[in-house]
Amino acid sequence: MALTLFVIEIISAFVLAATLLYRYGDCYRNHIIVTVSVLTAWYFSFVIMFVLPLDVTSTVYRQCQNATLSATANDSTPLTPLGPKCQQPAVFIPDEILRNLWRVLYWTSQCLTWLIMPMMQSYSKAGDFTVKGKLKSALVDNAIYYGSYLLICGILLIYLALKPGIPFDSSQIKAIASSASNTWGLFLLILLLGYALVEVPRNNWNNSKKNYTLTYSYFKIAKLSTDKCEAEETVDDILESLNAVTAAVGPGHSLHRHVETIVQKLPVQLRDRLNSRAPPERPTSPSMKSLVNLHKKTIKALHVLQRTETQWGLMLERIFHLEDIASNLRSPDRRFQHTFHTPRPRLQRILYPPIVEWYWECFMKQYFLKALAVVTGILSIMVVWSEMTFFSKKPVLSFFAMIVIAAGESYNYAAIVTISTLIIVYMFYCAYSTVLKIRLLNLYYLAPHHQTNEYSLIFSGMMVSRLTPAMCLNFLSLIHMDSHVIKEHVMETHYTQVMGHMDVLGIIAEGFNIYFPMLVVFLCVATYLSLGSRLLSLCGFQQFVGDDELTTDLVDEGREIIKREKRKRQRAEESMMRRRDYSERYSNYRAQRDDGARTGLLNDVDSDYYVTPSPERSHANAAGYQRAELPYNQTLEDDLDQRFGESTLPSIRTDFEGRRDKMTMPPKGLFDDV
Repeated sequence: MALTLFVIEIISAFVLAATLLYRYGDCYRNHIIVTVSVLTAWYFSFVIMFVLPLDVTSTVYRQCQNATLSATANDSTPLTPLGPKCQQPAVFIPDEILRNLWRVLYWTSQCLTWLIMPMMQSYSKAGDFTVKGKLKSALVDNAIYYGSYLLICGILLIYLALKPGIPFDSSQIKAIASSASNTWGLFLLILLLGYALVEVPRNNWNNSKKNYTLTYSYFKIAKLSTDKCEAEETVDDILESLNAVTAAVGPGHSLHRHVETIVQKLPVQLRDRLNSRAPPERPTSPSMKSLVNLHKKTIKALHVLQRTETQWGLMLERIFHLEDIASNLRSPDRRFQHTFHTPRPRLQRILYPPIVEWYWECFMKQYFLKALAVVTGILSIMVVWSEMTFFSKKPVLSFFAMIVIAAGESYNYAAIVTISTLIIVYMFYCAYSTVLKIRLLNLYYLAPHHQTNEYSLIFSGMMVSRLTPAMCLNFLSLIHMDSHVIKEHVMETHYTQVMGHMDVLGIIAEGFNIYFPMLVVFLCVATYLSLGSRLLSLCGFQQFVGDDELTTDLVDEGREIIKREKRKRQRAEESMMRRRDYSERYSNYRAQRDDGARTGLLNDVDSDYYVTPSPERSHANAAGYQRAELPYNQTLEDDLDQRFGESTLPSIRTDFEGRRDKMTMPPKGLFDDV
């Protein structure tokens, strides 16, 4: 039974990782190596999240055994090997299985995050035209990255070799490597928690206020409009450069095949725009280096353009829905009415009818979000307090340590697993939700509906693998199961026995690991006061401050954008409805004529003699009639396909059947399908 539950948790972690990867990535177009690497990184992180509470209960049970055996040895009382009070947990994993599991998870994640994924990340964005050239560019791109770490490790090795009293062997070198990685992860973790522990409850509370959410969405659509224009201008510049290159490099040129490789990366419509441009009068022949740079810029520009187009459509749908909620608040019949009707599955229509949708969207959802904000706010306060006081063993000040110790004394293993899982899940969500929102120089961004490129997926896998060990060691410190932090001899978990501690050097053990987590309270205060947003707004970066003139102007601009887009959508729907009505009337008329219902002066003449539509016009009308019956998601997908063609990243897909017809095999070169 115990191993059965353990296997269920392992499978659940895999399902969760695969679901997230399916939502953000595109398993059918991304290279198989990228998909497997990112899935492994996410999967191993979720396995640690689910299995670590079981390791905690196993450690509590072993502590009870040792305490009982010690008491037996001192009192010379004949007891059973397990003692009279120790109760084995319902889910008890053998020690050897846990040790081997942690070894596989830890060292595989470390290899992925420090060796494999950085090379893959640089390889995926390289603009070279051969595998050898891409590998060379990846090595050069990571030279500074690896060189800095080698320099730090070298300094640490020299310090430990010269310091007396410290054994210097292979185990010490391994401890140095794990300590450096975990210390780096703790530094990043505290920065992320300092932001997310405030933003998660505040976002839940603000989302319960419909006017605030709609105003903030207007602000975001205005900023996204700027990003969209910049992406289009970047693509226009790329087309201008390609136009000059194609004019200078003819079919007989030695670089012609490389130019064709770049041109084939362009979608169909952009390729047509390129062919329609007039060639320059005096084109200059490019060099190999300039072609490599142009190829690299083309890959990046296409990713950014299609992602902004997709985010634009998703944001429009969200704002239309928020405006529908605002208009339905005054509905007398309490039935939710949509401005733009979208066909829904039959099961959804049965379980979520308009009446239920009205009560949820207009009445119950706001109270649910407020209750969720209160719960997450309490958890955030407990995490901040525990981070500030976890080093105090007597008296015990950490909330989480109090709960786990009290549950351990009563052998309530179910409470230990529940509390531990809740704490880890909340910390995981706070840290990883911030990672998913990271947007540095418009390169790293996880966009839903399969719009995330390989570069961003690899970056997210690297960040998750680096954060997980440090986060788990920090959690064990909060519940007083890390003897190197609380400075007291306790039986440690198998996790710390395999992954080590963060205290190889004295300055790390006595200073950084204890005092740096206290910084989280200052970061939380700064986030609560929105000091970072206000500072960026003063520097000229557009931030939603609320009482700023620039913010008000962007909100008004977003409102006008939505009005314009809504009019365009309404005109398109009216046009499609007219086409469909005409098609139905024309079909009925033809059916009556075919059945012999022919009256009037020309009843003995076929109507095709007078009206014979051309094949092109018939095909265009049929396509228009069919498109009128498709949901908006499919219409948005068709618009993206018309604009970008089939050669770019995938368009929005919400079901597997719709994606199956776009499954393609990756090309021969690694990651060349970007």
